[in-house]
Amino acid sequence: MRTQGMMKMAAAGLMAVATMAVPGRMLAQGSDVVLKPADVQKLLPASVYYKGQSAPTQLRNSGGVKLADGYYVLATLVDTSGYATDLAAKYQAYFITEVPIKVGGQALAAGVYGVGFIADNKFVVTDVGGHEVLTVDAGADAGLKRPMPLQVVVDPAGGFRLYAGRKYVIFTR
Repeated sequence: MRTQGMMKMAAAGLMAVATMAVPGRMLAQGSDVVLKPADVQKLLPASVYYKGQSAPTQLRNSGGVKLADGYYVLATLVDTSGYATDLAAKYQAYFITEVPIKVGGQALAAGVYGVGFIADNKFVVTDVGGHEVLTVDAGADAGLKRPMPLQVVVDPAGGFRLYAGRKYVIFTR
């Protein structure tokens, strides 16, 4: 009995060490992996197309998830200085999902989108033509210790959070 208990403790300790040994990444449910900007920079282009224009990406402000089955959900801020003010408010980041997901509980098909946090604590998703696809409620995390311009983290209740500063939206598979 005592040997089995020690074996279980040793196995748990090894799992904890293995989890900490993954530098720059966080493991979520299954073996989904939260990607850091350095990981995402290898996957995204330096500029992207949206509503008839090309916009440079801010790859240092990016994040995403590599899902257990090898598919990706990626986001990066973009420089929207050439866009009209009302459009730039809705198009703060380029968002790619290789699989259908739920954003704020609403279904979003696989595709490439523009996304943004807008007034009244809303998160809007638009297609590359600038047409609204969905709008959901966004949260605000006053307790976030180090807000960044954009980041993706594991949501404690399941799924992931896409943050822009302290504002966030939850997405799940």
